Amino acid sequence: MTQNNKTVVALFTYGGGMRGLIPAYIMSKIEERTGYRMAEMVDIFAGPSTGAILNAAITRRHPNNPKKLLYKARHLVRFYERDGHKIFPADHFREFRGILHDFNNRTLKISQLKSIFKHGHYDPQNLGESLKALYGDAKLGDSYSSLIVPAYNIDSEQLQVTEEIDEDDNTPARTQNNFMDKGGHAVWLKNIRTEDRLNTAHNNIPDVSLYDAVMASTAAPTYFPCHHFSAYFDTLNKTKHYSAIDGGIFDNPCISYLGAIRRHIPKDHNLVMILLGTGHTNQSVTKDDWNRYGALGIVDPVNELPLINIFFHASESALMETFEEEMGGHIYLFNKSMIENEDVPGAPSKQIDDASPENLQNLKDFAQDIIDENAAEFDKVCDLLVQNYLRRKTTEEAEHEASTSKAKGCLFSFLRKDKDKKKKKKDAA
Repeated sequence: MTQNNKTVVALFTYGGGMRGLIPAYIMSKIEERTGYRMAEMVDIFAGPSTGAILNAAITRRHPNNPKKLLYKARHLVRFYERDGHKIFPADHFREFRGILHDFNNRTLKISQLKSIFKHGHYDPQNLGESLKALYGDAKLGDSYSSLIVPAYNIDSEQLQVTEEIDEDDNTPARTQNNFMDKGGHAVWLKNIRTEDRLNTAHNNIPDVSLYDAVMASTAAPTYFPCHHFSAYFDTLNKTKHYSAIDGGIFDNPCISYLGAIRRHIPKDHNLVMILLGTGHTNQSVTKDDWNRYGALGIVDPVNELPLINIFFHASESALMETFEEEMGGHIYLFNKSMIENEDVPGAPSKQIDDASPENLQNLKDFAQDIIDENAAEFDKVCDLLVQNYLRRKTTEEAEHEASTSKAKGCLFSFLRKDKDKKKKKKDAA
């Protein structure tokens, strides 16, 4: 695909706890190949949970020089290697505590047991300390590129019917999914940046810290408690309060495109989406197993949480075909199954909380396998990203960079095409 000034590049990073090391590693290899930071080449970053951790860090500005970025992708690889065991300390009794907590809630109601067994959660303070060290006091609105962080608000306090202006006839139109009811709702905390040539008519940047936004998006059910935080919306002159859990319970590339990204893409622009996975873990369940599990068995970790697994994958499987058709082939997916060879020595763990040194190495090997198995697509993406970086630069500026950049091959390829196009136009005239 030949890039032009009417192309917008979005990157969606999947959730998956420690398996976030996979997209972090792939991004580090893209940066090595191109010589540029991801946030210099990508217009929009989206994705839940561990993907939100990566995206928020990758787009964080340097506190001493806001025109520069603080982190390279390799720093995020190191983040998982350094902080993984702090966030997910080895704990062979976590599931047992969770079972006892459930038993306590249903029968005993003894507050002392509640304290002893800690609800079966990991300590959120460990995750919080790691994220505070990663983001400091940075806010969502400070991001270098456009950033979308999803979370699911389980508290209905803030739900209300609102009105927006219909773009077609300039009349008020009620939103379709913000009804006053007693249920929770999906939330996208967004900073859509005007310099990315995007439509900001629907943008309402909340005053919220990266720490709070990402803590909410990473509050995976059964692993961490919900995260309560507040966000101030200047255009509404209102502070909203959220009790949020992992955005991964509803968000995937299809949902993110339809609900959070598409409205910001000008109608005369093309959207290209790069999807960085954390390993396919969707498993089939036989009818005999399903019937044998019963009401409690379908949410039992011993059976690998079949109902929760279905919830996490159902909407994407329902929408992917239509999503691909609408995108017109402008999708680049880097992912592979973790199920096929899970019993082979050196295979990474499907568990999102396995931070053992052996698994960290296996995850990096798995990420390298994804790159190797998609070498042609990887080259295309690197070329596409360099072209996107150069979209506002003159040919002279690009030629100067090409003489010194690690991305020399990509740059000269792009410049050669650009010069040939100009020559043809001149000859035709």
